[in-house]
Formats: sequence, structure tokens, C-alpha cells
Amino acid sequence: MSTAQTSPPDTSVLRIEGDMTIYRAAELKQALLAALDGGLPLVLDLSAVSELDTSGVQLLMLAKRHAQQSQQGLMLLGHSPAVLEVFELFNLGAYFGDPLVFGAGAATGRA
Repeated sequence: MSTAQTSPPDTSVLRIEGDMTIYRAAELKQALLAALDGGLPLVLDLSAVSELDTSGVQLLMLAKRHAQQSQQGLMLLGHSPAVLEVFELFNLGAYFGDPLVFGAGAATGRA
């Protein structure tokens, strides 16, 4: 249930751990906007997200919109099974420009 930020040269990386739900929306919004305010392209590591609801999806959309408005790059990386399930349900891969492979077994690694 934490966020961790590292900064390789010319990129900001934010790893979200635990739930990305309404219960953490305010905390996560603050972390996302702070990472984007650095002016560097942001890599958002979603590999440790255990649950994603519509509030979490809204936060990802906010991050994308903010990155576009400030002409920064935003890349989603390491989609957890919970993230893959929601992205497939709402067909969000195209919206975020993610090169995801969906289908039976994608969430379990048996694509």
C-alpha cells in the first residue's frame, strides 16, 4: 500500500504498490501529480497494483491528461493481473496507447 519513486537520468519512475482504489485516491493523486510536476517523462510501474477500481482508472486518465498538457511522456509499465483485468474490461489499452496482449491467460502469463 505504498508508492515508491526513483529517478534514473531524464525519467521519473513511480511504482504503485497495493490498492489503486477510492480509499487511496487522494494519496495517489498527490503522488502522481508530484511525479509529473518534475517535468520529466514519467514511467508508471503498475506491477504491484493488487486492486484497481474506477477511481484508480480516473487517476490514470488524469495522469495521461496532465502529461499531455505539459508535453511530457507517460508510459505505463508492468501491468499486474488486476490492472490487466480492468484494462480489458473497459478496453483501455488503446486509450493509454499500451502495447498489451489481452485474452485468455494474459493475466496469468499464459497468453
